[in-house]
Amino acid sequence: MGVEIERKFIVDKECWDKVLKPDGDIFKQGYIYSDSTKTIRIRLTSNKGFITIKGKSSDDGLSRSEFEYEIPQKDAAELLKQFTSSLIEKIRYKIFHEGFMWEIDVFEGNNSGLIIAEIELPNKEQSFKKPEWVGQEVTGDIHYYNSYLVDHPYKNWYN
Repeated sequence: MGVEIERKFIVDKECWDKVLKPDGDIFKQGYIYSDSTKTIRIRLTSNKGFITIKGKSSDDGLSRSEFEYEIPQKDAAELLKQFTSSLIEKIRYKIFHEGFMWEIDVFEGNNSGLIIAEIELPNKEQSFKKPEWVGQEVTGDIHYYNSYLVDHPYKNWYN
């Protein structure tokens, strides 16, 4: 069984704007199924498609089972069209910092204005140094799960 150990942080937009960024990849993703114990996600990038099945997060939000498989782009696009009702749109940047790969998601569409950084770790106790643009930790906060954002977009949080 695959297990994902991940920590999630809000990105300081002002600091992020000053970062020299590599090219980002456009992501579109939707959920075929989502509840508090599992999700089935379809993701379409600029050159690949994926289906991902995730289990319930641990109580601390740091880990959960995850199975991800590459599928043809055409299939991913069709699954998004036929089996999902709304999409998460974002640009993902990957930045290597102090021995770890950080994935930074700059959300677009209904979640525009939200920027989240994630780091996957080999174990829960792993220490790491945060880049200067990484702010408040939101690991385990359901509000920042993509499966939550698809139905409760960031644009509506302050209305």
